[in-house]
Amino acid sequence: MSETALAALIFGLTYLAIISERVHKTAAALAGAAIMIAVKLEGYDQRQAFAAIDLNVIFLLAGMMIIVDILAKSGVFPWLAIRSAKLAGGSPVRILVILSLLTAILSAFLDNVTTVVLVAPVTIFIAGTLEVKAVPFLISEALASNIGGTATLIGDPPNFVSFVTNLAPVVILILVLYLLLAPWLFRGQLESRPEVRARIMAMDESESITDRRLLWLSMAVLGLTIVGFMFHGALDYEPATVALLGAAALLVLSRESPHDVLREVEWSTLVFFIGLFIVVGGVEQVGLLSDFGEKMADIAGGNDTAAAMLILWPSALLSSIVNQIPYTTAMIPVVREMNADGGQSGNVLWWSLSLGACMGANLTLVAAAANVLVANLAERGGQRIRFWEFFRYGSLVTLLAMVVSSLYLWLRYLL
Repeated sequence: MSETALAALIFGLTYLAIISERVHKTAAALAGAAIMIAVKLEGYDQRQAFAAIDLNVIFLLAGMMIIVDILAKSGVFPWLAIRSAKLAGGSPVRILVILSLLTAILSAFLDNVTTVVLVAPVTIFIAGTLEVKAVPFLISEALASNIGGTATLIGDPPNFVSFVTNLAPVVILILVLYLLLAPWLFRGQLESRPEVRARIMAMDESESITDRRLLWLSMAVLGLTIVGFMFHGALDYEPATVALLGAAALLVLSRESPHDVLREVEWSTLVFFIGLFIVVGGVEQVGLLSDFGEKMADIAGGNDTAAAMLILWPSALLSSIVNQIPYTTAMIPVVREMNADGGQSGNVLWWSLSLGACMGANLTLVAAAANVLVANLAERGGQRIRFWEFFRYGSLVTLLAMVVSSLYLWLRYLL
């Protein structure tokens, strides 16, 4: 068996183990990573495998989990949950739409992971108060975070403006269509009894705040952290650095026990991504992704529309399988080469890659960090989101997004 075939086999078996759910996804990813390192495909040893781990993602997750855990001790999440439920009149449908819209808007300015970490605890508390399952709300927020985050994919000022002007129109359209579709998608799961709604409307949310000093301290640090995310490009910091600075500052200032705080970190999510990055790194090492990209370029043959569609649609599919971060990294030189061949109208291939990779994140449970985190938070709360359950909703939303994106690219850049 060739090394390329062996890499594909290891990746395929790892992915099958994840989606079968007979093995926990974290155990499957870790086992796949260990095997990938052990076989040393084309010299892919432990050093190279560890280098394939995106530590920016890992430490961004860890930093924000620490901040949110300390913030939660103030009682602010029950306060936000009750307040939101009362503003929506206790209607689960309106709450789902409001929280999904909030998630999408926040994701346009913050990292998707940060947004989900902030919104998910509120969601779980609201669902418990309404006596309904949190799963539909959490799935909707994961989908919305991936849609909203597409509008401003990167945060340094010059590219920020470029992404907004080119992608924001289609993202807004897709988001509006999704929010109109969401009540139908989750029909039958968003019903609460009248007496439950009445009980919520009678609640006094101010009683939820248990530590006002910790609340204001945590909000101040969180606010500064969010500002840091928005200007991390100008400050020449990675998002993980900003998150770790905020987490360290809050740990010191709040005087909370590090042992208690770190116990609440979602280590399962972090280990899952470490394993997944190593497995995908092995696939990249043998050139599977780059070979696929070069074949797409050959098929396009310099035709603008064919090139854009061959970037857009496969990107949605493949980024949902190998995760959007490593896939996009592998495709950048391919798109650069296709643009160098001439004929492409403006930067349409870059927008095709961005839309495909970001919207494809809604297809599967493991396609984006936000999806995995939402699933693990739900599992911690005793409500498991299964792979095929997420796929059932995500596939419809992804198909809608791809059709709309195709029309948008054709009308704006290719017609």
